[in-house]
Amino acid sequence: MSRAWITVASLWTWLVLGLCVLLWLPILALLRLLTFFFDPGRYVAGRFFRQIARVTVTANPLWKFRRTGRVPDDPRRPYVVVSNHESFTDILLISLLPWEMKWMSKIELFRIPVMGWDMWLAGDIPLRRGEARSAIGALGRSKEVLGQKVSVMIFPEGTRSKTGDMLPFKDGAFRLAIEAGVPVLPLALVGTGTALRKHDWRFGRANAEVRVLDPVETAGLTLDDVPQLRDRVRGVIERTRNEMRAAHTAAGEDVRES
Repeated sequence: MSRAWITVASLWTWLVLGLCVLLWLPILALLRLLTFFFDPGRYVAGRFFRQIARVTVTANPLWKFRRTGRVPDDPRRPYVVVSNHESFTDILLISLLPWEMKWMSKIELFRIPVMGWDMWLAGDIPLRRGEARSAIGALGRSKEVLGQKVSVMIFPEGTRSKTGDMLPFKDGAFRLAIEAGVPVLPLALVGTGTALRKHDWRFGRANAEVRVLDPVETAGLTLDDVPQLRDRVRGVIERTRNEMRAAHTAAGEDVRES
């Protein structure tokens, strides 16, 4: 694949993404206004916002993104959803899943003009890293969202690994699930590491997959069980990710992170 073709495809994809972010804003504002009284969880507005990912992925000729696994029967049953983290494009891949989730995201994203406004209107949850007060506020807001029958999406690694190996999981997502009395829904993903390489604005060819795994119930657990729940979920995700990587490699697909 020529360097010129990658550049053209990347420019086109960024243009599509930028236009969607801009065009979605007034529609999101209208949806928020129309649904203010009967949709406090902003399910409708958030679900519309995620369609930016579908349009962007479809527009990019370099990508083949897919989802596998069993989708929850009831999209309004709340889960704390957790996934491994390989790339910025994980967000686009996971947003293809057919139910709404509010994303816990670093506050810097909310400060990006237009994109941040879209995220506020969609009801995503800001987090200022390294500040205990912000973490407490984000977890409190997450409990409200779960109480409104909307799932919350968290990357428990906190950031993407520089080596390609999964980082240790932080406790927050699992503490949240136990305190809110909702199951944890693990996701495993592979392939996004080549979709957008580090220190390069250009996209790369990628065959990426996100797999929905079986929910892990938290009924009867206490905060003393957080470490065990955290490690159990991380183990399930890591084993599945390794199996998926092996299958992709056997099919001749490059899933290396860089």
